Amino acid sequence: MKTALDNMYSILNFEEKGDERGSLIVAEGDGIDIPFAIKRVFYIYGSDAEVTRGQHANKKTEFVLINICGTSKVKMNNGKEEKVIVLDRPRMGLYLKKMLWKEMYDFSEDSILLVLASEHYDAGEYIREYSKYLAYIDSL
Repeated sequence: MKTALDNMYSILNFEEKGDERGSLIVAEGDGIDIPFAIKRVFYIYGSDAEVTRGQHANKKTEFVLINICGTSKVKMNNGKEEKVIVLDRPRMGLYLKKMLWKEMYDFSEDSILLVLASEHYDAGEYIREYSKYLAYIDSL
């Protein structure tokens, strides 16, 4: 049975292409592989197992997280439920809908976490305190 949290994310499995020269993963936006038009791309590297990144929710932005090298974990929280997903394959993406609290942590030494975003950066749409996030979702 799907929970409310289960409806706020999904696992994407990208097709692995390539040949004897090596592997190739393609992730196209606009609903082909990524469920939105990609407006921003960034990546996180050089973090370690003791570092926690994210720790925020977004009012408008959706994300796809892909650990293209190494591993990391993503803790998701909708204010009532919590779930952890391990990103450990470069062909796996984690799609996060808006208004989902997220924390990325437990990075392997070689981790490179690629993030695709549906919106350009706007500091005003970030909720960076968990108590304010809970108050905001309670007001909806």
